Amino acid sequence: MTAPNDSAMSVNNGTTKRIGLLILPQFSMMALAGASEPLRAANRLSGKTLYEWTLLTEAGGPVSSSSGIEIQAVAVDQAPELDRVFVLASLDTEHQKPPKMLRYLQRAASRGITVGALSTGTFILARAGLLEGKRCTLHWESFGQFSEEFPTIEVTRELYVNHDNRWTCAGGTAAIDLMLAQIALDFGNPLAASVAEQFLHARIRAPEEHQRMSIQWRFGIHDRRLTAAIAFMENNLENVVGIEEIADRCNLSHRQLERLWHQHFGRTPKKFYLELRLNEARRLLRESTQPIASIAYSCGFVSASHLGAAYRRVWGCTPGEERRKFDDAHS
Repeated sequence: MTAPNDSAMSVNNGTTKRIGLLILPQFSMMALAGASEPLRAANRLSGKTLYEWTLLTEAGGPVSSSSGIEIQAVAVDQAPELDRVFVLASLDTEHQKPPKMLRYLQRAASRGITVGALSTGTFILARAGLLEGKRCTLHWESFGQFSEEFPTIEVTRELYVNHDNRWTCAGGTAAIDLMLAQIALDFGNPLAASVAEQFLHARIRAPEEHQRMSIQWRFGIHDRRLTAAIAFMENNLENVVGIEEIADRCNLSHRQLERLWHQHFGRTPKKFYLELRLNEARRLLRESTQPIASIAYSCGFVSASHLGAAYRRVWGCTPGEERRKFDDAHS
């Protein structure tokens, strides 16, 4: 690593910022590192203890990440005085409503403490009643589930959002961008830039940037008509639209769209659209505990049996078998 530079050292004199990281089981190690490592680097580069952080869980003791790595944490009811608290979560958040953590977040917010969440930790803030009337974000895979549970809360596709002292973040590497924004607010842009350089994070991303890699890169295409069609399909997995309508929206005839699709993907747009919906069903079967009927509806199938028939044709097993295989492999 390079030595601290003069611009990084010249930070405002201020009190140490005390950060609480509230961790749920199956949390993301990427989000934890993205939240804590920029704070550590800010301390190192400044030569001062600008930040202190405490890992907290509902009951204290060890907690396991989604990758199986265990860390030790303090019980939330033994938390020290904090200036900011962030909830870290990843998998299995559908039914997590940790009562002590929810009460702690509510008390913290009532005292004016900054409250935030990384990745699917946004579910916990919403269940604590702290996002009503606020804009927020979370990992793109969970948009549908979040909007179904909280239809009145505005959720965006941005990397991170700060609305009325509620910071929410998509998780993953976006946690780094959120913490860099915090460092810039606390101690100036030069220090934030120096921290970013320590992690080879060549560009501090703006909060409004989109989470997902562009369709052009994901599918290796450059025809704007095709990218528009795929975007429309991805935004309508539950409410399936006809290929004629998709073609019309892209200023193409049905025959032109079919020809382009065969040229680039070797199959019909209808089959491609079905595969997008089945891939989403597969992800939900593996990563959620939603009933299969609910997954079917959210992926544009009229019933569990309708999903089951299509699923078996493509994946060679039923949705129930898929879920059991995945559970057995990770038990």
